[in-house]
Amino acid sequence: MSFTEQQIEDLDAPLSKGAVKERKQGGTKLSYIEGWHAIAEANRIFGFDGWTRETLDVKCVSERERSIGQNGDKGFGVTYIAKVRVIVHGVAREGCGAGHGIDRDPGQAHESAIKEAETDAMKRALMTFGNPFGLALYDKAQSNVIDDTRPKGPQKQSIMPDDFSARVEFMVECREAIAGFGDADSLIAWWNSDEQKENRRHHQLDANQIDALKQAVINRRDVLTGKKAA
Repeated sequence: MSFTEQQIEDLDAPLSKGAVKERKQGGTKLSYIEGWHAIAEANRIFGFDGWTRETLDVKCVSERERSIGQNGDKGFGVTYIAKVRVIVHGVAREGCGAGHGIDRDPGQAHESAIKEAETDAMKRALMTFGNPFGLALYDKAQSNVIDDTRPKGPQKQSIMPDDFSARVEFMVECREAIAGFGDADSLIAWWNSDEQKENRRHHQLDANQIDALKQAVINRRDVLTGKKAA
């Protein structure tokens, strides 16, 4: 099966500026697209059943104790690298990426780093298919990034600058709050409250980070209700 004319047109189209995020790294401002956006674009252009993703390799390359938070609490920092293959209509592309995890709990730090590394590698593999997946950002002039007020893909509203340290601290605070609940109903009500939803949006948690916190809620709920894992 070959690419359709519509798919070729979509892959050759400019990248919407509304999908581009920025973060500071080593004193430099970097532009990127989020993992959820890359997946949404792949589903839109190729179809939900038109592409596959396979993690070929994932490896921990750094692990050390470190202080986190304003109080300098003991924590852990880990780094993983991953290699992912994306296949579309028989065309295989591979990408390598890195992920970093910081948490008071070493297991959570490893989990975050692995997910970030896999997502980064997937985006690099998808990037080779065209501008909608971030290829346009590799051009310093970004001539194929346009200010489109009607982007084709789903967009998220950014309500604060990307602040990695604040996000990590918020994640840690959420995990501490989850562990402190002694009643399952109160825990679920807290997670579903408008205040918590707004806080998650305010700190710009990505899908992987939200899923990690949600799983922590489920685990704590099961402990409180005496439910055993299947």
